[in-house]
Amino acid sequence: MDARRTTTLRATEAPGGPGAAPVGPLAGVGVCPGVAVGPVARIGRPAEVPRDLPAPADPAAEVERVQAALDAAADALDEAAEAARERGREEAAEILDAQSMMAADPVLADRAAALVTEGRPGAVAVTVALDAFREQLVAQGGYMAERAADLDGLRHRVVATLLGVPLPGLPEPGHPHVLVADDLTPADTATLDVAQVVGIVTALGGATSHTAIIARSLGIPAVVGCRGAMDLPDETPVLVDGRDGAVLPAPDGDEVARRRAEQEARAARAAAHHGPGRTADGHAVKLLVNLGAGQAPEDAAAVDAEGVGLLRTELLYLDRPDAPTVDEQRAAYRRIFAAFAGRKVVVRTLDAGADKPLPFLTDPDEPNPALGVRGYRTGRRHPELLDEQLRAIADAAEGSGAEVWVMAPMVSLPGEAAAFAAQVRGHGLPVAGTMVEVPAAALDAGRILDACDFVSLGTNDLAQYAFAADRLDHELADLLDVWQPVLLRLVATTATAGRARAKPVGVCGEAAGDPLLAPVLVGLGVTSLSMAAASVPDVRAALAERTLEECRALADAVLAAPDAAAARQIALGG
Repeated sequence: MDARRTTTLRATEAPGGPGAAPVGPLAGVGVCPGVAVGPVARIGRPAEVPRDLPAPADPAAEVERVQAALDAAADALDEAAEAARERGREEAAEILDAQSMMAADPVLADRAAALVTEGRPGAVAVTVALDAFREQLVAQGGYMAERAADLDGLRHRVVATLLGVPLPGLPEPGHPHVLVADDLTPADTATLDVAQVVGIVTALGGATSHTAIIARSLGIPAVVGCRGAMDLPDETPVLVDGRDGAVLPAPDGDEVARRRAEQEARAARAAAHHGPGRTADGHAVKLLVNLGAGQAPEDAAAVDAEGVGLLRTELLYLDRPDAPTVDEQRAAYRRIFAAFAGRKVVVRTLDAGADKPLPFLTDPDEPNPALGVRGYRTGRRHPELLDEQLRAIADAAEGSGAEVWVMAPMVSLPGEAAAFAAQVRGHGLPVAGTMVEVPAAALDAGRILDACDFVSLGTNDLAQYAFAADRLDHELADLLDVWQPVLLRLVATTATAGRARAKPVGVCGEAAGDPLLAPVLVGLGVTSLSMAAASVPDVRAALAERTLEECRALADAVLAAPDAAAARQIALGG
């Protein structure tokens, strides 16, 4: 087992002693399983722009200063990206590349220059310009809202340069510690010293934030969205449980021992199981990985899984002014299919719009993007993009040895499913399916499955639309909890329709990677689970410990629960 996951440091041997804080137990979103115990080391908050900064005496010179600060930020971020790649942290490098592009964006420089010309000091101009862009990202929700944190990191860097003050930077207490911050910038996560940082706690962020992504890739127990985290004084001994999101200041020895034993037992169970997913009595459940089209497929292919359950192709389209050519797409897909020869790869066609706007495709003035022209619906305006994508997928699949399935996002009606399936088969691809992300699709799953070959549930969006709650709004976390019985009833409705037609029903949302929830989903009738690669061992072990009938009984009990908390407690055995 990785020693980082169960590190107990000297400060925890005397609970309540020096360094203990009056802060009570905290809770957030666990994003990387594991238990860590150590003293808190906080990242300092960034410098605030003084309210009394005078107007620039020489606006032209101030514009040059702003441009120089932006250029310096871009250069520093490029260097950080290169350092991240040298450490094998490709995910962090990609985030830093995107942040560098923001710093070099002439639109940002022009907007800041215009504000300086109006009499704003450079630090104020940059803050106002970046805050406006940030608001636009947050309003779009989802993926783009998570990118708002990237703008925060850029603003802190440029403002510090203009004010002549140092960046807060990562703390260096000289011993292993739990890193605590409001949030981590991409540059922070790219330069983490994994020998010193035993756990991560942030006050902000969600399950798909860059902090969560990097923590998972490094295997560091992490909790995000933990309100009150920054109230923990430095050197306070704290326990971090990245499985259930608990953050416990000054934990007592019994609690540390109990959570450590549970973690060690889970790790041992996970290590004891290999190969295809199945229940204790041999009922097969395909365990698959989620993969972005911009990620290295060879790394994902090395995981003990049965293939890819969600290939996010939109990553080929983001951060560019026009759509990738058929040749570019074909080359990317060919590499992925070759890496998974002999295994299944489920390709989701372009999921653009709403939280993933594209300058060449989506309408920036759409009044409500989350409920607008997104996913499969973008074909109403640009049918050629889907046709080109299917052609590239079909060309790459030919002779690859991979079992290629294709599915469309944001399908609501059986007619849409039928039209998509016909288009897929028209390109010579034999298996066509759809995502179930809106309640209408779940409620009419039978007729949708009559029109195609399989469906896959996206639980993040399904929860968002079922409860009319933005999935990144932490104030609404109770509504968006995947354990909500009414949400699981939508899953059950879909799975029942699939079972009646002997057609596969998968789950590829965050819920699929929860080892506590996996037996419930299988009991509801789900036939495959697609998740982050790191989650596969724990999910495999959780399924292997229950028979199918036990999974079904557990699912029935959870569906009858009055709320999400009670449903989760039932699964915990309480």
